[in-house]
Amino acid sequence: MVRTQAAGAPAGLFEVGKRPPLVPYIAEAWHRRAFAWQWATYRITSSLLQNRLGMLWLVLKPLSMVLVYGAVFTFVLSGPARPANFLPYLIVGIFVFEFFSGCFGAGSKAITSNAKLVQSLGFPRILLPLSVVLEQAMRMIPIIALLYILMLALGEPVTWTWLLFIPILLIMAVFNLGVALIVARLSTHARDVQQVIPIVTRVLFYASGIFFSVDGALANYPALLTAVQLLPTYEFVSLGRAALLNDHQVAPLVWVAAPIWAVVTLCVGTVYFWRAEARYGLHG
Repeated sequence: MVRTQAAGAPAGLFEVGKRPPLVPYIAEAWHRRAFAWQWATYRITSSLLQNRLGMLWLVLKPLSMVLVYGAVFTFVLSGPARPANFLPYLIVGIFVFEFFSGCFGAGSKAITSNAKLVQSLGFPRILLPLSVVLEQAMRMIPIIALLYILMLALGEPVTWTWLLFIPILLIMAVFNLGVALIVARLSTHARDVQQVIPIVTRVLFYASGIFFSVDGALANYPALLTAVQLLPTYEFVSLGRAALLNDHQVAPLVWVAAPIWAVVTLCVGTVYFWRAEARYGLHG
């Protein structure tokens, strides 16, 4: 970890537990980025080895959600709230939202679940939330492959917009990292945050229109529709659908707002997380 030399201290002596300047802090985190990658690889490997089905669980979980919601809402949804091509619409929504929910939930535990590591080793703690996002990104690889296969099986025509899906997820990863940084720090101050995360996730799941058309359901409420369209989870899910589904269109506002959400959230999350850097060993 970057150490700051204490004022008036002899050469070579540094003040312990002081927050390093932001730029050197980020520079050292970049220098040690291999640590985040190795830690993410270790976490995903160890979690999969604990299950008999191993890597199959990476795709079985979102598939099971598709089966449950598809079986239920195929018979429940009607009218403008029901999307024209329900099953592909549902699959893309669940698969994309899974990336956010994984980073959101695991990000809240990035510091608290690694207390011994935080207290025993000196390194930029920002690498722990980064490793969470890297881990979730690796989990998305077989999910993305399955998603393309399912789109082909369901008769979606292959278009050049399919190439946009990966860049959309990369921008979403930037947003997810910012969110993970924010909730990682919040959880070190109040563990109750981890109890709230599933509730917030569920609210965003419904508000983002994973299994129904928000545009159709809120067509008569333009102010509320605009507010929902500004939700980052709604925007990234909508962009994923626009890339993969031939008949799905999104408002120009969504294409502009999603990258802004990603950059702003990352900047705010980085500064917010860094400001408590010196205290993580105490709260871990």
